[in-house]
Amino acid sequence: MTRTDENLALTSGEFAHLGEGTVAYLRKMSSDELRERFPGLGEIAPGLELWALFAASGQPILLSDARDRALAGALENDLTPVSIH
Repeated sequence: MTRTDENLALTSGEFAHLGEGTVAYLRKMSSDELRERFPGLGEIAPGLELWALFAASGQPILLSDARDRALAGALENDLTPVSIH
């Protein structure tokens, strides 16, 4: 069977679930940026640099002040961590 671009395209629903349950995204973010993105976050000091671990869907999993702890959180949950810049 010959693959075409049509065969390779994902629907938006399929793309939204890509990596779900297997991939976690690691990103360094400021506490200010986190508060803007997640208004329900609660109390967090301004100006902190934190490591955020997100599920493939974008759902936050954990926050840490240390990258190695965020990575450990991914591995403890059998998730493959991928860095986002």
